[in-house]
Amino acid sequence: MLKYLRNYISIFIIIGIYVSDIAADSFEYNSYNNHGVIGLINIPSARFYEEGSYGISIYKGTPDQKITLTSSPYDWLEASLFYANIDNNPTGCNFRTCYKDKGFNIKIKVKEEGRLPAIAIGMNDIAGTGLYNSEYVVASYGINNLDMHFGLGWGALNGESTFKNPLGYISDSFKIRPPRDDQGGSFQPEWYFSGDSVTPFYGISYLALPNLLMKIEHDPTLTPGSRIGYEIPKSRTSFGLEYFLNSNFSIGLSAERDNYISLRLAFKQNLLTSKKAYEYKKVERKDGDNKITNLIANLESNGLGVNKIIESSETIGVEITQFSYPNLDIVEEIIRTAKGNSGVKKEVQVDYRIAELKAYSDFDEDLVKNSELIYERKKTSNFNTYTRFTVRPFIAAREDFIKLAVLLENDSEYIIKDNFFFSINTKYSVWNNFDDLSYPAPDTYPAQVRSDVKDYLNNFDKGLIIGRAQFDYHLTPKKNNHLMFTAGILEEMFSGFGFEYLYFKSKNNYALGFEIFDVVKRDYEMRFKTRDYKNTVGSINLYYRNSQIIPFDAKISYGEYLAGDRGATFEISRSYLNGTKFGIFASFTDVTADQFGEGSFDKGIFFTIPIYRNLANYTWRPLTKDPGAKLNRKYTLHDLLVKFKPYSN
Repeated sequence: MLKYLRNYISIFIIIGIYVSDIAADSFEYNSYNNHGVIGLINIPSARFYEEGSYGISIYKGTPDQKITLTSSPYDWLEASLFYANIDNNPTGCNFRTCYKDKGFNIKIKVKEEGRLPAIAIGMNDIAGTGLYNSEYVVASYGINNLDMHFGLGWGALNGESTFKNPLGYISDSFKIRPPRDDQGGSFQPEWYFSGDSVTPFYGISYLALPNLLMKIEHDPTLTPGSRIGYEIPKSRTSFGLEYFLNSNFSIGLSAERDNYISLRLAFKQNLLTSKKAYEYKKVERKDGDNKITNLIANLESNGLGVNKIIESSETIGVEITQFSYPNLDIVEEIIRTAKGNSGVKKEVQVDYRIAELKAYSDFDEDLVKNSELIYERKKTSNFNTYTRFTVRPFIAAREDFIKLAVLLENDSEYIIKDNFFFSINTKYSVWNNFDDLSYPAPDTYPAQVRSDVKDYLNNFDKGLIIGRAQFDYHLTPKKNNHLMFTAGILEEMFSGFGFEYLYFKSKNNYALGFEIFDVVKRDYEMRFKTRDYKNTVGSINLYYRNSQIIPFDAKISYGEYLAGDRGATFEISRSYLNGTKFGIFASFTDVTADQFGEGSFDKGIFFTIPIYRNLANYTWRPLTKDPGAKLNRKYTLHDLLVKFKPYSN
């Protein structure tokens, strides 16, 4: 079979000579390798997707299978988190006989392609048990439909030990690669780029047809590969075909090292280019409408609620409130367009409110002092509801690779007053395969607050589920000082009440606050009953936004977690004007690595992506553990107010 595959590839190369040229380096034709890294089959390349891209790849090989979430927060950085199942037991695979592995990959662009090749450095499995642990330097150069790659590999990419490690000439410490701790989860720099030797890897990809990419590589993967159990290779050459269903989906079929055929499914998307720009909805002026009436109609038809309007001899002041747009730029563009369409000639200054929180204001003292009120909205209660089908994944279960539920989900909100809300989330499972989630968590120290998540998932098919039902009250008692009080069912696993304070000034690049909540564990049926466990949780929170050179958001919080442990959580993320967000986090508490167990400390990735009308939020941890667990709040004061903070993109 492998011989025939090679013959077909040769035929496609000949056909491809006559196909019109397409750039070798492009979003459409760069693809993920078996590890969720942009590359060929097993080897990486120096190619990157544009910032704002993300993807998921599912790999079925022998003896391992892997699912990887990959994101590109910048056009020079690629980060991914994987979960692998390794079936290296000759008698079959289940929880007791199959090994599970989780870890992170990272790749950094060193140089763009020009007259000389693009160059990147990267590390795979940088904080896991080391089964896939490898480092590399790789160069890529493209000519029309042909893309060529050459690099040096350490660790799991050093299967032939061809040359002495060049870094050994810098320091003897690079000559020794210490063994990895089976428990994994820690970052130890002495592993990286170390070892007595390195192995070169190389390969090419060729676009033979508009939707067919061929790959050939010299694969130096370490075999038999520790506990992975790879067969000794019959050849170091691997062949692959990547078929593009469209610019987002692809299917890869590969013959790896003459040992087996593997299959890979991949999805990728650039949310910054795929999402359409906001389309303004113009309202024509009706007979009898004046400019101000038409201005109000244009603003409200585009999702901006007008609370009141004041007018002076030269200026109009508009107080607006909004929830739906992810950033101030869109809001300002709507206001400018509505002003022009309405024929308003005076300068418009805006006071921005969100749930009556005084987020940001252009109003000055002279405008307030010398203006008259010409419009004030009649404040009435309002009810909004939205129902849709959703998919609830549970990744990295000990029992299986991935579990899913298809849910009919409803979000409703009753606006009692402008700053007082009741919101409820309910869901009903149409289909799920959570029934066989039965293996208990191995570690529950210091208290079981998250590791019993399977007991909740097992009840998804028992009828209606209340995901959230809470009251929220907001106010700004003093300029730049904001409060939010919350009570009710706060999430699927906890009910409670509490409040948050935040000092937020839009023109500052920092914000500071704290939160305190009394919480009680919910019953596994997720209705109104509760369990015995209670705790008071709280934290001090510092936020920082950098908009220069390398834009990023950072958050540091210190306090007590749900399980009673205390410590700090560090988050860093990249946000975009359309609401997309990618980030990573790590929590270090007074629970030791030995007490925590596998993984050593809590960590993971999170992202927010625009889907249809909503922003979908998802957090993925390699392991569900109890230490470092936080309350999953619907939103925080900073989530609401940061929309009104300018952000360079």
